[in-house]
Amino acid sequence: MVVPDSGYIRIGDLSRRSGVSPELLRAWERRYGLFEPDRSPGRFRLYSDADVARVQAMQDHLARGLSAAQAARLVLAAPTREEPGLVLDAPLLELRESLLKFDEVGAHAALDRLLAVLTLEVFLRDAVLPLLREIGARWKRGETTIGQEHFASSVLRGRLLALGRSWGRGVGPLALLAAPPAEQHDLGLVVLGLGLHDRGWRVTFLGADTPIETIADTARRVSPDAIVLVALAPSRLKSVLPAIEAMAKEWRVYLSGEGASAGIAARVKAQYLNAGPMEAAGLLAETVR
Repeated sequence: MVVPDSGYIRIGDLSRRSGVSPELLRAWERRYGLFEPDRSPGRFRLYSDADVARVQAMQDHLARGLSAAQAARLVLAAPTREEPGLVLDAPLLELRESLLKFDEVGAHAALDRLLAVLTLEVFLRDAVLPLLREIGARWKRGETTIGQEHFASSVLRGRLLALGRSWGRGVGPLALLAAPPAEQHDLGLVVLGLGLHDRGWRVTFLGADTPIETIADTARRVSPDAIVLVALAPSRLKSVLPAIEAMAKEWRVYLSGEGASAGIAARVKAQYLNAGPMEAAGLLAETVR
């Protein structure tokens, strides 16, 4: 079938988004029938979002130790990914209830169901982030215990970090992600990293409560295209403003999270990402190419 270019990507773009070389993508297509690309009017192969999802699923299976042939069989046998509204409600309810009952096995089973039918972006945007906000709001209203909130965050954080096992792989731009000193919350930072990797970026993740000197030292070692600092409280950033300003003289520095603001960013000559984690990933990917 010959289709217009709009809405499709060529193999080079698929490679950049996934971190898999064009040669290996062609081998997967030839050996296992992993893709059935359409054709542009100029006869170039064109790949869809479904093909991107298949590559991501292949990478997940390979990271678990499966052979390429085994991984391809599982990917091809998986159900077609559907619109989120058709598949979210039941497994999301199951996930919520499992987390509130401290049922880790049930929570992972629900996560498996969601990941089987949703793209990574939809999974993060329409399942994980709303659930985290809901559990946090319920804790503030006294409807859940701090133990339930901590358990839910721990389970989700572990699963998301597992999805990011290969996010340093690829040839795209490199983001250095960290939460500044005393900032203990980094789930939004993890989601941001996954959103960037889904857009073809590589990620060096330092996580919560990172000394500002460690962030600068790591930047000198890895030469990132962008440094993103995420904080929930303004005090976490204000305590290290001179060091952030020094970093901004050498690298592109972005501030995000509820603790960041346009004013703070302007003081240190950094950029302000005024958006949630997934939206921030999209903004950064559009800004730095």
